[in-house]
Amino acid sequence: MKAPWHLWVVGIVSLLWNAGGAFDYTMTQTQNENYMSNFSPQQLDYFYGFPTWVVAVWAIAVWAGLSGSVFLLLRSRLATWAFTVSLLGMVSNTFWGFAMSDTSMTKAMGPEALWFTLAIAVVAVALLWYARRMKFRGVLR
Repeated sequence: MKAPWHLWVVGIVSLLWNAGGAFDYTMTQTQNENYMSNFSPQQLDYFYGFPTWVVAVWAIAVWAGLSGSVFLLLRSRLATWAFTVSLLGMVSNTFWGFAMSDTSMTKAMGPEALWFTLAIAVVAVALLWYARRMKFRGVLR
């Protein structure tokens, strides 16, 4: 089956979106001075205080999401698995950030953190839904 035009649009846009997440993760984990200078001391304490398991699920979410976008562009059914893993990692990370950390994400980052996190979740669910739909229609092999 020929790939519909929207597969390329969704694939490229999602690749750019997930590349942004990968960039943020990489800059934060390498503690890039130029990038991290945009954050307040309280925000830096929040980011640098992540337990190892939170950093791990963040990495899983980011890199699985980026892989899902690549798989989507390659028309591979592995996109559904990658987006599922990414969503599960994001949910775990978000749960810690809002419910388990000593300083909640909204306290460290402000109320905008809730809205941005909600946007990330909506995109993650939409990408999983789209990949599953393309798999069901036989577009993904």
